[in-house]
Amino acid sequence: MHNCDKPIAALIYDFDGTLSPGNMQEFSFIKALNMTADAFWNKCGKMAQDNDANNILCYMKLMLDEAKHIDIPIKRESFAEYGSQIALFPGVKEWFGRINRIGEDLGIRIEHYINSSGLTEMIQGTPIAKEFRKIYACSFLYDANGVAQWPAVAVDFTTKTQFIFKINKGIDEISDSRRINEYVAEDDRRIPFKRMIYFGDGETDIPSMKMVKLNGGHSIAVYEPNNPKKQATASKLILDNRVNFACPADYTDGSEMCDVVTTILKKIKSDYDFDLLLKKHKNSAKH
Repeated sequence: MHNCDKPIAALIYDFDGTLSPGNMQEFSFIKALNMTADAFWNKCGKMAQDNDANNILCYMKLMLDEAKHIDIPIKRESFAEYGSQIALFPGVKEWFGRINRIGEDLGIRIEHYINSSGLTEMIQGTPIAKEFRKIYACSFLYDANGVAQWPAVAVDFTTKTQFIFKINKGIDEISDSRRINEYVAEDDRRIPFKRMIYFGDGETDIPSMKMVKLNGGHSIAVYEPNNPKKQATASKLILDNRVNFACPADYTDGSEMCDVVTTILKKIKSDYDFDLLLKKHKNSAKH
């Protein structure tokens, strides 16, 4: 079977709370500011409320303001360094290789994507950055000296749904606002929704998880292991018809997550084979 004959499955992950416990800024960046995570997020929430502003833009501005205030470097490589200190859930580092092998055995090409309200520059500093075909996340614009000046991309819950359409149509560039709006029949799109698996945990993921599920794809609500409150939130998403599955954030071999994703991939392959068979019979009926 040639590579081009293989169906492509897109595995799309939120980052904070899905692949990593907590928010990425908390592992080292906020500590470098000599602030507690609570103090930083409370200040961010107050800024958003006082100005009736977008929460994501506020956290990005606050990162720049607080860093400038105490004169810590806010260059691209500084963010990557902070990113290298982000903790990951059990099994995450080995997950991608294992899933790629399962896809290979099934005759599916697996592509991994990040769809996050976190920072691209920090995610690029993690040991798993190389696993992703594309990282869709917040990022900064930099001056000639490589110092962060201004938000380049701010990702909230509505932007996340836009990125899913980019994956669906095979558009990598965030700046491309033309092709994203062009009509393409679903079966002619690079990765139809039915070949997507969306992994998310938080409120910014709900529209994306629901959209993927409604369009025939598969959504998994991920929750922190041994956290009954987060498990209850994830279970409610199933009952509210927003996701198909709820799994603890354990990506080790033999975990529930591994079993669920393997089963979905088998379904994606059998649905693909079934569609090919239908097409074959339809074409032969025409001749």
